Amino acid sequence: MLDLRKLRLLRELAHRGTIAAVAAALSYTPSAVSQQLSALEREAGRPLLVRTGRRVRLTAAGAVLVEHTEVILADLERALAALAASETRLTGSVRLGAFPTALRAIVLPALIELGRTEPGLEPTVTEVDPADVPDLLRGDHLDIALVHEYDNVPSTMGAGIELEPLLDEAVYLASQTAPGEPADTAIGSHATSRWIVGNPGTLCHTMAVRSCLNHGFEPQVAHHVDDFATVLRLVSAGAGVALVPQLGLIDVPEGVVLTALPIGRRTRIAYRAGSRSHPLLAAVSAELHCAAEFFREAGTDPADQPSAAS
Repeated sequence: MLDLRKLRLLRELAHRGTIAAVAAALSYTPSAVSQQLSALEREAGRPLLVRTGRRVRLTAAGAVLVEHTEVILADLERALAALAASETRLTGSVRLGAFPTALRAIVLPALIELGRTEPGLEPTVTEVDPADVPDLLRGDHLDIALVHEYDNVPSTMGAGIELEPLLDEAVYLASQTAPGEPADTAIGSHATSRWIVGNPGTLCHTMAVRSCLNHGFEPQVAHHVDDFATVLRLVSAGAGVALVPQLGLIDVPEGVVLTALPIGRRTRIAYRAGSRSHPLLAAVSAELHCAAEFFREAGTDPADQPSAAS
């Protein structure tokens, strides 16, 4: 009989690539991970890994086993959800991950309402970059998370993750002067400008760089800043131009001109496969949708706000 704990390790190895990475993520020692995987190979009766230096890759048999492991783990999540559905009231903790711009506009209102309607539910929030969410969900460090993708940076969640649409928003060029060109060529008018972009490795950084490259130039990056409130103040101070999604356009300072671009960002709710129907997660999801709908209905085009022009 194949051991589920060892199968989880094999699945994590398929996603993370090295035994050291699996050990660090799951609080094992590398030698313990190696021993467990060797034991799994004996249980399976065939090689599951090919070791090449510090890295390992799955054999064909190992890949087949990981594929079936994903199905087994999703079925277990559905079983846990079904058991929880028999409870008469919602009690328990939910670990929620979210990116910074969603925390204030969506997560905070949802948490306030949950505290009023579901006092037995205990959510805890962690600020995370969407790029880190798949590993955190699969590694059981989060239960539910908000992620986003841009038109030019599609989502790469991988196996074992389910996504649910939440909010679509526009991306804006933030500068001190109107581009004087159509929106679809506005970025190109800043080929020689200084740029403020997110830190390397974040989706926002990739989106900004790709958007500039799509207009035929590499941005002259002056500042790496992830917090959009700070980004907008840097723009207001003349420190550069930036691309900012609508969720980041709160309290736009004087002197910032916003131009809506033909670039979209989509926020999604991410779950471990099979867990979406769990009553606790469903309750959190419902309030996130309510908060997103309120933002959608209350929001006007930020470029029309008086504070966005000077």
